[in-house]
Amino acid sequence: MFASLHTASLATRRVQVRARPANSLTGLVRLATQALAARRQRKALAALDDRALRDIGVTRMAALTEADRPLWDVPAHWRR
Repeated sequence: MFASLHTASLATRRVQVRARPANSLTGLVRLATQALAARRQRKALAALDDRALRDIGVTRMAALTEADRPLWDVPAHWRR
């Protein structure tokens, strides 16, 4: 019985969190922060030498392709 009550309360909390209206300014700031983080990470990836790229299993061409992606092109899970 305790487990079912606990599960129900977790489900209720999730619904309440999703039911809150999204603040468009907060969403915009979050998206901008994530886009800038992606840009910073992509520049760092492009700056790695061939040995470091081999260590992480990325080719030079893949690193450059990733670095050339547009600023707004971020992973889908970042946009949630």
